Amino acid sequence: MSQILDTILLFSLPASGKSEVRRYLASLTPEQCRNDFHLGPTLQLDDYPYVHLMHRLDDELKAHGLGYAYYHGPNRPFRDNWTWAVLIELLNEDHANLMASRQVEVASAAQHLMDRLDAAHAKVGLAQPMGDLPHRLRLKVAQALEAECRRELDALNRQNAQDKTGRTLVIEAARGGAHGSAFPLCPPHGYETAFQTLSPVILERAAVLYVWVDPAESRRKNLERGRPDGQGSILHHSVPMEVMLGQYGCDDMGWLMEQSDRPGTIRIERITSQNNAYSTKIYHLPVARFDNRGDLTTFVRTDEALWQPAAVEALHAGLKAAFDSLAG
Repeated sequence: MSQILDTILLFSLPASGKSEVRRYLASLTPEQCRNDFHLGPTLQLDDYPYVHLMHRLDDELKAHGLGYAYYHGPNRPFRDNWTWAVLIELLNEDHANLMASRQVEVASAAQHLMDRLDAAHAKVGLAQPMGDLPHRLRLKVAQALEAECRRELDALNRQNAQDKTGRTLVIEAARGGAHGSAFPLCPPHGYETAFQTLSPVILERAAVLYVWVDPAESRRKNLERGRPDGQGSILHHSVPMEVMLGQYGCDDMGWLMEQSDRPGTIRIERITSQNNAYSTKIYHLPVARFDNRGDLTTFVRTDEALWQPAAVEALHAGLKAAFDSLAG
């Protein structure tokens, strides 16, 4: 049996093809995934639902006469850039719950989300806006978001209950920096900060699949995929152009690959403390590029019956080469 990859960090710019890759993998048989891509049946974590739900919270706060808590506006960037690290802390928590097969039972999924957001903000030194809401207003906001939050929580609980044996965990996220930025990117921008924030438990088991497109192609596909009713969808949401240029105008994955002292890896240095002593722990995460600059993935958004054999073959071959590199 081929080696089964444990954890894949599916990282790249928005609209690069990450979610399309996930959909294509879901269309294959378990035997194809194992033999061609070194993957077991997948478990999935993604930080985009939190991006969307923070927008929804801001919508409700605005509707009740308050200012936005998380964004400068409905189509604008985060109020504080360290919110990028907040998203990683939420993924860390989801990962811990998944590995412990934990079932989160709460009376209100929306109230639970507000508490989680405040706790994650506190971890990175940010204010906790949901804790300052008057009780009656908080109840109204929670009622408006309860159905959406319950769907997300139920999906996590269902996944947490599954047997993890022989499975591959896929964690999806997009990071970057402003157009024209110099490297290294200034924290909290870019993948370097994400790697510095990810749980060591994840880093010890992870490999990185980087879906490679240039920023201009990312912006083109972002506009192409957007639907007016698609902001809650991983396949059809569109990132505002101010965010695309200011937060995703470049990314540092290629730079990080070039800096590593071991080819085919990302080198991560983390400061750790134990018994009041500090030391440096070094991780070398295997990394592979899936070259999607020629757009091998857009067809996957269509009905599977319309997929052309030549397009499927090109996508399959490109992914196989990348996964073979990670497994090797």
